[in-house]
Amino acid sequence: MIARPSPWGTAIAIADAHIHFFSHRFFETLATQKAGLTFESLHWQMPPERPEDLANIWAHEMDRLGVARAAMIASVPGDEESVIKAAAAFPERFFAYAMVNPANWEPSDISVACLFPAMHRYFVQSDQALGVFDWAQSRRRAVFVHCGVLSVGVRKKLGLDSLYDMRFSNPIDLHAIATRYPTVPIIVPHFGAGYFREALMLADLCPNVYLDTSSSNQWMKYQESHLDLRQVFRRALDVVGPRRILFGTDSSFFPRGWHHQIFEDQARVLYELNVSEEDARLIFSENLLRILAR
Repeated sequence: MIARPSPWGTAIAIADAHIHFFSHRFFETLATQKAGLTFESLHWQMPPERPEDLANIWAHEMDRLGVARAAMIASVPGDEESVIKAAAAFPERFFAYAMVNPANWEPSDISVACLFPAMHRYFVQSDQALGVFDWAQSRRRAVFVHCGVLSVGVRKKLGLDSLYDMRFSNPIDLHAIATRYPTVPIIVPHFGAGYFREALMLADLCPNVYLDTSSSNQWMKYQESHLDLRQVFRRALDVVGPRRILFGTDSSFFPRGWHHQIFEDQARVLYELNVSEEDARLIFSENLLRILAR
């Protein structure tokens, strides 16, 4: 079994709930958004043209670092094919997630549809967005909804405009949807990305809502109470318990690869909070596998 050493004294399986699959098509799409755009300034390893080859790079990276499975997110609308091919090439390793814009989306064979209402400037209770939840309910799939602060690092590095609208980013807007679609797992990444209180309120009221722990969680700097990661995990565990927390890293590009320090920091905090090994296994892999293997 592929597993990674942990503070609990044993190796545990990891299923990363949040990795961006920066495919060749992803970069091609960005290149169309600004005349003369080049990628040399990124100092990143450019991905191969075939998604299967990028999937192979990720699989070797995960082998090297002891990561069993991962959700791969196609990070521009219309790139579903890349993650579908990646998951088909390594069906025991990858889940196919894809960013979709409900205004022009055709349902596809992905495991999770990822909504970014602030990015695409729509209300998550709109008829078009509800169509994504109808799809998830009928196909027994999950929906990921990005709330709170939204900052896309690669766009900043390339000098691309990010004309987002945070009016559409409050987790509270999901309350009526989560109650309307009680069988659809709804994943809110980054603990709500600044809307931590609201994300906890939503998850407390709706048992089909899951919180993803991914990234460095820099949104904590906006909180009046000066939260740190330990306090965030303690409050999340108190409200939703260990069965609705999904570990993620927000890894994305090479040569950095899998962001192992996110795991080290979060595992250490959970261990210091006296979270049992059994509950750690839920958070680091079993919860994600349970809601996706349906």
